[in-house]
Amino acid sequence: MTQHHELVDAILADVGRTLRQVDAGEVEAMAPALLSAQRIFLAGKGRTGLQMRAFAMRLMHLGLRVHVVDDVTTPALGAGDLLLIGSSSGRTGSLLRYAETVGATGARLATLTGNLDSPIAAAADFRVYIPASNFKADARAGADSVLVMGSLFEHCLGLLCDLLIIRLKAALNVDEARMNARHANLE
Repeated sequence: MTQHHELVDAILADVGRTLRQVDAGEVEAMAPALLSAQRIFLAGKGRTGLQMRAFAMRLMHLGLRVHVVDDVTTPALGAGDLLLIGSSSGRTGSLLRYAETVGATGARLATLTGNLDSPIAAAADFRVYIPASNFKADARAGADSVLVMGSLFEHCLGLLCDLLIIRLKAALNVDEARMNARHANLE
């Protein structure tokens, strides 16, 4: 049992240390960017993509117009829209192509990233840096965390998205009952 509690404490310490390093000003700027978008498009790959899909669901629960890139019902990106890319490396090929598409559409680009020295971060109008090492980019990555293979970034990303939902919920004055009314009933 002791090892279990020690691991829980180590995980919470890793996540807490990382989230405390996130620039509050970057988060503060992301919330109005999301609120001012006509439609929000979310993209990510792998486990990061799963976190972005969960964020899309919560944005929908708030009543925002949101789409997940690569879903068959996703419409074309256009002027007034915001593409938000979650990417630890900021270099994933398909996500780079999505970012390149933004310029021709009049939409804006935002990113939640673990790499400020990346093409996606450089192109973004809004960025939030999550200082969790990228296991693909650095052989030493993960040495500073008990979590494995990028999990620190993904957990912090999910919690940061929840933090944004809390801020947006307050800004929109949406209560839990209204969010629950939008929850899927085809389960």
